[in-house]
Amino acid sequence: MENLQPRKGVVHASVIACAALVVSSWPGMVRAVPRAKKEIAVKLTQTWDKTFPNSVKVDHQKVTFETRYGITLAADLYLPKDRAGKKLPALVVSGPFGAVKEQSSGLYAQTMAERGYVTVAFDPSFTGESGGAPRNVASPDINTEDFSAAVDFLGLQPSVDRSRIGLIGICGFGGMGLNAAAADKRIKAVVTTSMYDMSRVMAKGYYDRRTKDQRAQMLEEMSVQRWADAEKGAPAAGPRILPETLEGITDPVVRMYFDYYRTPRGFHVRSPNSNGAWTATGAMSFMNMPLLTYVDEISPRPVLLIAGENAHSRYFSEDAYKAAAEPKELMIIQNADHVDLYDRSDKIPFEKISEFFGKNLSERSGSERSASAPRDDAGTAANRVTPSTARP
Repeated sequence: MENLQPRKGVVHASVIACAALVVSSWPGMVRAVPRAKKEIAVKLTQTWDKTFPNSVKVDHQKVTFETRYGITLAADLYLPKDRAGKKLPALVVSGPFGAVKEQSSGLYAQTMAERGYVTVAFDPSFTGESGGAPRNVASPDINTEDFSAAVDFLGLQPSVDRSRIGLIGICGFGGMGLNAAAADKRIKAVVTTSMYDMSRVMAKGYYDRRTKDQRAQMLEEMSVQRWADAEKGAPAAGPRILPETLEGITDPVVRMYFDYYRTPRGFHVRSPNSNGAWTATGAMSFMNMPLLTYVDEISPRPVLLIAGENAHSRYFSEDAYKAAAEPKELMIIQNADHVDLYDRSDKIPFEKISEFFGKNLSERSGSERSASAPRDDAGTAANRVTPSTARP
């Protein structure tokens, strides 16, 4: 991965890693600067425009709900057709970072609904059909809150047992999901696939290769950019997240992402990764706010981290596994890269995910689940690292 060196500029240090906050007018400035618009009307597309076919086993609804910051999130609610008035376990699903609910998260949500769960896949704040202005920004705090707002929504649904809500986070929203679960004790079990720690990769670059001088230069550039944004009254866009073509592109990670987001396989017009750019001050809010500081506080609730054997991002899952407390499990999917776990149903271990949630979102109490965790000879919960070839 020699090509994964920190790039000059704001967003190219990581292929899909940017977020920003709008600069408001300063009261003491000589001339008034218009503030960015605070909210936009949420318009929901009612036609099926996913990157995967709809399932005849599932009822689907477009829904909205608000975060505690007053941002309206757009989401897809999936319900098993054979629910028959029962109270069911439920899952909140989001990611990858820069994707929309019509892509990977929707596929996961619909598939798990086929397996008996009420699921909701949402567009994060400021992206897709969700509200929030300016557009195409991210925040370690706000995007963590997005998950908890989805839990709020699910817990009010008549078909949901609110004591049995789990979370699936994909790519960069794997890290955000772990952060949400550490704080929000209503989340009873967590699965991540191809997990990224966005705060780490933005602050330190891939494989933590960014030097202190490079970090300082990035922060200096973004700080100066905020003056330009304040003067214009709106944040400037950074460069495209992914190139329009692969001409001259040799970076294997860029080519891998391109193969999903920029081709019929995964392209969606509302996806920033497919069709847009983050703001130029993108990484600023993530660089001093490490998301996984309290990942050990998810315990005694269980965590399953899934990564591809050949994924450039595998180390994020491995390090999160080391930092998490029991019960925890790391599953490595043989012959899979990072993006394979977005949509390749022959590689995504849905059987394992179903087994994990079936056990940990059962009607047994949390204490019973904790007591049933495997123990080693010293009496502590046994670590589990599972190599696997997934089955559809």
